[in-house]
Formats: sequence, structure tokens, C-alpha cells
Amino acid sequence: MKLIRLREGKERSLLKRHPWVFAGSISKGGADSGETVRVESHDGRFLAWGAYSPASNIRVRAWSFIESERIDAAFFARRVQRAVALRARLPIDSDSVRLIHGEADGLPGLVVDRYVDTLCAQFLFAGSERWKAVIADSLLVATGLQRLYERSDAGVRALEGLPTHSGWCRGDGATEITLREHGWQLQVDVDAGHKTGYYLDQRDNRQHFAAAVRHFGCAEVLNCYSYTGGFTLAALAGGAQRAISVDSSAPALALAQRHVQMNGYDAARHETVAADVNQHLRACLAAGQRFDAIVLDPPKFAATAAQAERAARAYKDINRLALQLLRPGGLLFSFSCSGGIGPDLFHKIVAGAGHDAGVDALILQRMAAACDHPTTLEFPEGDYLTGLALLVRA
Repeated sequence: MKLIRLREGKERSLLKRHPWVFAGSISKGGADSGETVRVESHDGRFLAWGAYSPASNIRVRAWSFIESERIDAAFFARRVQRAVALRARLPIDSDSVRLIHGEADGLPGLVVDRYVDTLCAQFLFAGSERWKAVIADSLLVATGLQRLYERSDAGVRALEGLPTHSGWCRGDGATEITLREHGWQLQVDVDAGHKTGYYLDQRDNRQHFAAAVRHFGCAEVLNCYSYTGGFTLAALAGGAQRAISVDSSAPALALAQRHVQMNGYDAARHETVAADVNQHLRACLAAGQRFDAIVLDPPKFAATAAQAERAARAYKDINRLALQLLRPGGLLFSFSCSGGIGPDLFHKIVAGAGHDAGVDALILQRMAAACDHPTTLEFPEGDYLTGLALLVRA
């Protein structure tokens, strides 16, 4: 077994069970990509078993903090079974669920979503890549399913020195799947969709939005960065008379329109706009348009805390525009999925946007990812999705 020795004083995070070891914390030792290593303090005390990544600044990701635990096929079978069993206990109103959520499930660098009868996995880091075959077998055993599609095409793999890859890992067949969520039907393509195909993390927030639209009687709704129209369906389910989906992707908008029709809503109540959201918001403001509710669910503006300042300006700009476009009594559901933008900073950004817009707004609700995307006490970096539901006061 390869050994990694840390510099003096660098063991504190591992002692608190934070799973990352950065390159600058290591005094000596190395291994092949994804190889299991024993991590010790400067004086030889055992700290963790982890996966080594020679190309990444996060040089080791911990598998286990138990010295007697073996990192073998049985280890991964136990971890996968534990994660699957947890999801079976959660209150999830859908036939699709996040089964493995990386570090929170003790499986760093692994994301697995279940879409009805199909699993879709992202093996994002060196350790999960090295154990891919074992993990794939464990997933099929734990779920009783036969189809596993791989979407290891995220840019983060380049930081690990790994090539991108997509395709069937186990089984085969059509990649388009129809899932159920809150009684709605949505189509997902595990090959062509974003991430693993869809954003399951916003499941509960879509339901919250439907309830808010219904409660406050929102007639005209603008869904920005709409992707395939999840929040649009929520708006129509809540009774909106007119919902507008804005996204830069024409194929995503076409699927949003299909979702409206699949769920029995009048297509005349839905409009799609293929445009840059920032530019469209400015055009709406110039045209004097106003809305009763707006959703801002943009892509990641900041991948790291170092990019937070630039991202903060972008978040503030779109929130200012959205607040200016709301009628008195209107709702804004605003989100950030940037790991570098925590809940406190996001609150400050949106507060600044409200000040610049000359708007007085109440926070009705603070939002996060659905419960099948858990965050551990030891790994706050996993808390990536934050949101605010605001009510504009007259």
C-alpha cells in the first residue's frame, strides 16, 4: 500500500473528517491515478484511506477514516447499498432520484441519478474512475436494474488528467426516458441532457413555486434559464394564465413546449423565447413589460470561491433586472448553483440588487437542494444550491 505523509499541522481537516487533501499539505509520497493510499500525519499517525490523484490540486480524496477498513469491492458494495437504502426512506414525490451524491455518501467523485428504470452516472475523479467497474456492478445489484449510462463528460475530469467519456456502461437501449414528478410528466435524455439529463435537485423548489403561484394568484410568469421547462410546468400547475420560458437553447425550449402539451396544458398559455437572459430582461424592461412572478435559475457562474467576485456582479445584475420587472406583490424565485457563492453571500448579493432596483422585498423562504442531495456536517462545500423566494411589497 502506498503511503502519503502530511506536513506538520496539515492533519486538522482530516481529523475533522473533511475528505480532501490538497497538494500543498503533502510532504512526501505518491501513487498512480486513483490508487488507494494510506494518509498519515507528519508523525506517522493514521488519518485516512484515500484515492490519489497526481494531476489534481485536490491530491487525495478520502474513502474511509477507519484504519481497519479495507478499500475493496465489498467496501463499495456497502457504500452503494447504504446510499440506495437511504433514498428509499426519504419523502420523494417522483420515480427519479439522486442515488449517490459524492462526498455526502462517502463516495467522492461519484454522482448517480436514477431515472425510472435507468441509472446515469458521472465518474468525475481519479478514484471513482479506477473503481468504475466495481461501482457499476454494485449499483445494479443494489437497485435491481440492468441499465447504466455513463456521462463522464464534465470539464472537471480534465483537472484529474482524465478524458471525457459517455455511453452505456451496462445494458443498452433508448436514452430518452419519461419520468414522473409531482404528478407531472417530463422527458429526459441521459445522453444529450445537461449533467445526467435533468436537474433533480430543484424538485422540491418547483413544487414550492407552484404553491406560491397558486396562493398569490400570479397570472403572468417569466421563467429564465428555463432549460426544459420544469418551473414552467410548476407555474401552469399553479394556475398561471401565461408562462414564458427563456433559454439560449432552442432544443431545450422545444422540449419545454412538448412538456406543456404532454401534461394537458393549453399550448396558447406558454411562450418560448430563445435568447440571452440578461439581454431579454433588459428588452422587457425597455418595453415596459411587467410580471407577477419570475424564476432565475442560471447555470453556475462561479466554480470556485476565487471566481465569486466576478460571479457576484452577474448575479446582482440579473436579480436587479428581475426585481424591476415585477409588479407590486410579485414573486421572485432566485437561485445560485455556484459552490463559491454561499447562502450568506447570495443573500447580500440579492439585497444589493433590491437596493439598486429601489424595491422593498420580503424573504418568504430560503431554499436548497432536495433531500436526496444531502450535505454532511464535515463537508460544507457540498452545499452548492441556494435560493431565495422573495415577495415585492407595494
